[in-house]
Amino acid sequence: MTGTASAAGTLRNRPDFVFSREVDPVLCHKRPRIGGALMASWISFWDAANAVYVNGHHKAVHYLRIAADLARFVPAPDARILDFGCGEALSAPCLAEQCGQLVLCDAAPTVRAALKARHAGNPKIAVLSPEEVAALPDGSFRLIIVNSVLQYIPKADLPDLLAGWRRLLVKGGSLLLADVIPPSVGMAKDAAALLTFASKEGFLLAALVGLARNAVSPYRKLRSELGLTVYEEEEMLRLLEAARLPASRVKPNVGHNQNRMAFQAFRLR
Repeated sequence: MTGTASAAGTLRNRPDFVFSREVDPVLCHKRPRIGGALMASWISFWDAANAVYVNGHHKAVHYLRIAADLARFVPAPDARILDFGCGEALSAPCLAEQCGQLVLCDAAPTVRAALKARHAGNPKIAVLSPEEVAALPDGSFRLIIVNSVLQYIPKADLPDLLAGWRRLLVKGGSLLLADVIPPSVGMAKDAAALLTFASKEGFLLAALVGLARNAVSPYRKLRSELGLTVYEEEEMLRLLEAARLPASRVKPNVGHNQNRMAFQAFRLR
């Protein structure tokens, strides 16, 4: 049995996560590729070792903060949730405790392999690729989380992604787009937000050293050369409305950086 079919079969056999059909591996390969060279560069970056987190404590408290912030959007204890572009998801078990089923999805193969190994013993967590998620049946989730992802995706690709996420939502389900960067927020404001967070969480000195190190890091180089995709608040609301996902901005944002934005959209019909 293929890995794709196995993952889908595992989900299908769980009473709290019922799909009408298996993920079709052939259908996965027919799905259009998103992002082109821009997204491929960022996927390659996140798929390799990097120094975005200044130390292990920073990484741990970062993911704990994310899980705690996301918990307030869980609609019900039996809800099926997709975390699209989840990254390392170190605190995924905390979020999984709040819902019926959590599907983690990341485009980086090395990240997915680590996720599968880390959460192999948790029956409430499954790990799928974006292609596998795209081949799931309509109405598979009550909540889709897309946190700190849109900055790495070209604007031209967002309408197709929104359409796909809408299809995967049940009627009445919601899409959370969080950590969206407005044009007014650059590296200086991001650094200031990190230092404030570091001061509260006890890693200020490490953060200062890390920021100096990151000034010549591959992340800084990629961000300078490729840039990040940014959105005005009204622009994002218009895009969601055009995708038949009426939305509003929600505060606070998910995570430590309150210079960035979060939006909650709903599939009403």
